[in-house]
Amino acid sequence: MNDRTQNSAGGRGGFLIRGARLLGGEATDILVRDGVVAAIGRGLQAPGDAEVVEAAGLVALPGLVDLHTHLREPGREDAETVATGTRAAALGGYTAVHAMANTEPVADTAGVVEQVWRLGQEAGHCDVQPVGAVTVGLAGESLAELGAMADSAARVRVFSDDGKCVSDAVLMRRALEYVKAFDGVIAQHAQEPRLTVGAQMNEGAVSGRLGLTGWPAVAEEAVIARDCLLAAHVGSRLHVCHVSTAGSVEIIRWAKSKGWDVTAEVTPHHLLLTDDLVEDSPVGSYNPIYKVNPPLRTHADVQALREALADGTIDCVATDHAPHPVEDKETEWAAAAMGMIGLETALPVVQEAMVDTGLLDWAGVAERMSYAPARIGRLTGHGRPIEVGEPANITLYDPAVRAAVDPAGYASKSRNTPYEGRTLPGRVVATFLRGRPTVLDGKLA
Repeated sequence: MNDRTQNSAGGRGGFLIRGARLLGGEATDILVRDGVVAAIGRGLQAPGDAEVVEAAGLVALPGLVDLHTHLREPGREDAETVATGTRAAALGGYTAVHAMANTEPVADTAGVVEQVWRLGQEAGHCDVQPVGAVTVGLAGESLAELGAMADSAARVRVFSDDGKCVSDAVLMRRALEYVKAFDGVIAQHAQEPRLTVGAQMNEGAVSGRLGLTGWPAVAEEAVIARDCLLAAHVGSRLHVCHVSTAGSVEIIRWAKSKGWDVTAEVTPHHLLLTDDLVEDSPVGSYNPIYKVNPPLRTHADVQALREALADGTIDCVATDHAPHPVEDKETEWAAAAMGMIGLETALPVVQEAMVDTGLLDWAGVAERMSYAPARIGRLTGHGRPIEVGEPANITLYDPAVRAAVDPAGYASKSRNTPYEGRTLPGRVVATFLRGRPTVLDGKLA
């Protein structure tokens, strides 16, 4: 053990978390036994067989839930596996992740989603909820086996062709209608393909100076507007993936004002990074570490996204953790893969962008990184408050430390983080999954 834990019982009799700041409030003790929160209050006494976790100064949050994680398995185990990705998730404070469908083979059948679900159970670092494809092979031509995936052991409730847009309006309408039968949700990657042919980065002044084909904001906004109208027309649930523009925020705000069942997510990198980095990064222009879909946008977009997350227009933070092997990123810009890893830095980035700026308190972080994503994904047993009788999914976080990001120590199999060398606040100290530690003292348990 180390300086934050006492007793060598290994937690067999539970854990007493001593002195944690519950949602950033006053210090209290939390007793965890038999997978649930057994007691909360000051001066609790640890049973003789319980392990004590000294948590003075640490913020206690409900276990984080990610609606948008790429675990790559099956098929791209060179980039990530369910085991390595869920280790990264645990180190980031996550107790559950939704694994996106763009695997090889695509997760468009009951067999594949059950395979991913079982791999998550075997790994044990956090719960893995598969996301099913909307269309067969992500080809956008015919609906996948939505009902079979919903009825499978994986109990899929979120469906997405993420990485590709369901651009056919008729097919999108049919998908929205189909999932109503089992309270499912279609999570759309909003990108009009005809407006983004050859797109390399955000369309704007920087793309013009660099001579790179632009990805215009309207390509995202047009699809979101269409899909909000479709969801309202059929009375179904729509979730908008990785919102990146100020215009998208306004459309979503309008849809919500109508009472339509529309939710949205923003990534940590779209809350912090801008397209200026493509031109002026610490290592010069055209650094493909900043190549991502949707692209990094402008300072005005970043500010609009932060304000929308703060006021609830955007419901949650989702990492869009997108691992790639080194040969797919360390190449010329045009050939480089799009995507960034983010599980192990999400909470520090949200602290820097939202908490340290005064836009969110820690209760707000809990809502947007735990309660809301679990609610949107219909994920039972997660996104629950830290209260007596609730599952003991708990993250202990130290907001006071600051350190330079070093991906060499990451659990993820890939290293394509845009934050390497950048100083970020905070550190996940411990993660508990149903009372069992997956991380203690910042290390895998």
